Amino acid sequence: MSDTTTVGAATQWHKSSRSNKSGSCVEVASVGTARVARDSKDPDGPVLPFAPATWASFLNNVKEGMYDLP
Repeated sequence: MSDTTTVGAATQWHKSSRSNKSGSCVEVASVGTARVARDSKDPDGPVLPFAPATWASFLNNVKEGMYDLP
């Protein structure tokens, strides 16, 4: 996949249950073995692809609190 990609209309997007009501959210979907992310305010905008290993590393870092605010 390139830096941005197009996904089909049937793609199932998911948003965190902890997302706020303002609509400032990131949505994630699976496309083959890759994961893609987009801005929920711009569903027709760019889609960023992540290789499986990159996505797994990101999730691990989130779980370890690497991105938590002080």
